[in-house]
Amino acid sequence: MSKEIHVVTGAFGYSGKYIAKRLIDSGYSVRTLTNSVNRFNPFGNKVEVYPFNFDSHEKLTESLKGADVLYNTYWVRFNHSNFKHASAVENTLRLFDAAKNAGIRRIVHISITNPSESSNLEYFKGKARLEKALIESGISNAILRPTVLFGKEDILINNIAWIIRNFPSVAIFGKGDYRLQPIYVDDLAALAVEQGMKNENIIIDAIGPETFTYRALIEEIGEIIGVQRPIISVPDSIGYIAGWIIGKFMGDVLITWEEIKGLKADLLYSNAPPAGKTKLTDWARSNASTLGLKYASELARRMNRDLSYEELK
Repeated sequence: MSKEIHVVTGAFGYSGKYIAKRLIDSGYSVRTLTNSVNRFNPFGNKVEVYPFNFDSHEKLTESLKGADVLYNTYWVRFNHSNFKHASAVENTLRLFDAAKNAGIRRIVHISITNPSESSNLEYFKGKARLEKALIESGISNAILRPTVLFGKEDILINNIAWIIRNFPSVAIFGKGDYRLQPIYVDDLAALAVEQGMKNENIIIDAIGPETFTYRALIEEIGEIIGVQRPIISVPDSIGYIAGWIIGKFMGDVLITWEEIKGLKADLLYSNAPPAGKTKLTDWARSNASTLGLKYASELARRMNRDLSYEELK
């Protein structure tokens, strides 16, 4: 059994939890850096827990010392009064710097498809800046670029199903012909752990085996859960306002203007070969009885740092 220490950011959250489980099952010692040190720990004493300590380079470096690989899932989905993309970028740069000083051999970094430093979308621009910084750091690295993740802790796919279940129709932005290639969260975790064992610098578009237009995705989910609704094309501004109202009612942010722009620009599509094997349609059929029964709140996860994602859903 290996004595190597592997560090996962956010091991009590979504993708980080699946990465941590695969590492533990493979016999590695696992450490997590997290903003949620009091969140339910499904791994018990198999995972060492450290706070991020972004405000202290010394403490952040110390929490990484002795480790071989860092798996970075840390990010924020949108700007909020309590967290922002700009802060997430700066914090991640601090993390990379601390990893280098601590002697981390390799970083597996979760990015996004089609990042660009020239993008007018802060999400994609910030991801591109981090990729560049990691490449220039000199640390051995694997950059994984997923589009949309799905799994039982998912937000996007779950909330599409929730809308289908609870509203008489579903509004889409324009024609809905923009594409997505969802990847199963455990397939992403398997890819991350596989890349953690290697040395080659590589960038992989971590996409799933199925490609959907947004309209077709909604139709497919509706058919699978047995609740089909009329799909109405609306202008982006109307769709955004409708999403804003639903989000306010649920105490959350359902969708952002930047996310609409990213969708419509086809930024969640890649012509790369699939990196995952699990089909969203197969997974959704296996979980049809529970998919979308409850709304999944991004803000609830950010604000409540004690309960597990399953309890918050």
